Amino acid sequence: MASHHATPLKFLAPGWFSVVMGLSGLTLAWVRAVPYAGDSAQAVAWVLGMGAALVMALLVGLSLLRKLRHPQAFIEDLQHPVRHVFVAAFPVSLILLATVAYALSGNSALARVTWMFGSASQVLVTVWVLSRWLNTGDGGKPTISFWTGITPALLIAVVGNVVVPLAGVRLGFSEWAAAQFGVGLFFWLVVLTLIFVRLGQHGMWPERLLPATFITVAPPSVIGLSALQLGAPISVSWMAWGVAMFFLFWSASMLKRLRSTSFSVTFWALSFPLASLTALTLRLSENATNWFGMLAMLMLGLTSLLVTMLLLGTLRGLLNGTLLVPEPGPGSAPAASAQGGGV
Repeated sequence: MASHHATPLKFLAPGWFSVVMGLSGLTLAWVRAVPYAGDSAQAVAWVLGMGAALVMALLVGLSLLRKLRHPQAFIEDLQHPVRHVFVAAFPVSLILLATVAYALSGNSALARVTWMFGSASQVLVTVWVLSRWLNTGDGGKPTISFWTGITPALLIAVVGNVVVPLAGVRLGFSEWAAAQFGVGLFFWLVVLTLIFVRLGQHGMWPERLLPATFITVAPPSVIGLSALQLGAPISVSWMAWGVAMFFLFWSASMLKRLRSTSFSVTFWALSFPLASLTALTLRLSENATNWFGMLAMLMLGLTSLLVTMLLLGTLRGLLNGTLLVPEPGPGSAPAASAQGGGV
């Protein structure tokens, strides 16, 4: 194992950008809490937003260094049946950081450029991921590797387009934002159907990918928030909230199994979905009864606690050398599909 510690950079898979997604999502939730907690909520949002930007800068730098020093590792990520979808965590992170920049300091050139680059990159990644479907299969039948790749992580790559209107409308790109949102909305239903077919036909995804089940909470949560930006009736957002809560309870039914799973970066898959659901709950609480506002603030507290625990777990894992390591060997092939790229 000592030899691996000499090259931890080799195992910095694209899924590490899920840390930025989680921190950005929590930032936006705290911005939504300003009506309840005032300046203190704004201060927390600034700290989290700056933290998300710093982590992004660090990961971009390290990822470029990895690509130079270990080009084969990057190519393996792109060719992996599961891990390739996590490439989308980068453009989604850009879009979310642009949203954070707008939420904290208004319409700026930085927010607009970041948003445009993230939005265009997300379209390209979506096309790239789905084009693999056209070039797979055996005699018209999906291969095992096709079904291996059908996990909730696929939602990041394909349905991640629904985050575009969060800032896109306010930044002056409402038509483009609506069009890209439509792509994400359509494929949300397609990917969900495939996920349930996979569960029925091929069983659950590997143990190390279990936390990614919570990613199912994110699309309806973000759809609820984006729909309001696009001028949809608030009832649409309430329906989306109901669907998101269903997926939260559905995913939570695995918590017992999750507790026996060793910590990996995959656990960050819990952060953005819960943060986006919290943000939607806070947004809807503006038009709801007092108890709903109390629920929203309770969710904010729990999500903040979760992200704190994830940060501590990640730091501990980096210090003791249990995170940036190779995947399990061939003897555990299914689990191997989850590791480094877990998220």
